Amino acid sequence: MTSGLTPLLEIDAGVARITLRRPRQANRLAVDDLGSLRALLDEVNSTEAVRVLVLAGEGKHFCSGFDLSALGAIDAGARFGELADALEAARPITVARLHGGVYGGAADLALACDFRLGAPASEMFVPAARIGLHFYAGGLRRFVNRLGLPVAKQVLLAGRTLDAAALLGCGYLDQLLPDVQTLDAALKALTDELLGMAPLALLPMKQHLNAIAAGRLDEKQLAADILKARDSADLVEGQAAWAGKRPAQFKGG
Repeated sequence: MTSGLTPLLEIDAGVARITLRRPRQANRLAVDDLGSLRALLDEVNSTEAVRVLVLAGEGKHFCSGFDLSALGAIDAGARFGELADALEAARPITVARLHGGVYGGAADLALACDFRLGAPASEMFVPAARIGLHFYAGGLRRFVNRLGLPVAKQVLLAGRTLDAAALLGCGYLDQLLPDVQTLDAALKALTDELLGMAPLALLPMKQHLNAIAAGRLDEKQLAADILKARDSADLVEGQAAWAGKRPAQFKGG
């Protein structure tokens, strides 16, 4: 039995960071880890001050997906899919820090994030078809919607390994940085940019964009969120800051 992952949650100045910590097994996820990570997501979602969530891995790889030895113990696809769906639906803007291998279901965990930044050692491989595992519905949807059907077939049917350049080329990576130090600098720059946005506009727009991509836009909720942002003090502050060429001080109201 794989020992506990003990993912680390750190929250500081509007940014939460969840770090996967099983480096000797490439941060492989065991059964109990799925519940632990879901609980951390719930904690992040309930912490209103958090506007950005970073998902990272310790050691050489980002994550090697689910522990294959436990596949017979639970409906692994459903449980893993629930975690990925919860990550996609997370209230904050989510960013995956990909410094190494992204394998199996971890490829979908990163794809469920809003942004993915990578280093040259990043590569992605999903062996589901090779081991007789049918990938779960949410993962299939994300691969097709976010990367396109041809790339989804290359990864999920042909079992291709995509290196960092290919991941950038197909849109899996939003940025490919030359080394880990530059990756961390770019990650900080992105989080700082996101923290500078008005939360009443930023966070609902994320949800509506995802809903549009999935074909399930709630028109009434969209209209309500547009009005809420329009009538907020944030809009007044944002316009004043723009006119005054100064950073805005948003309060989310």
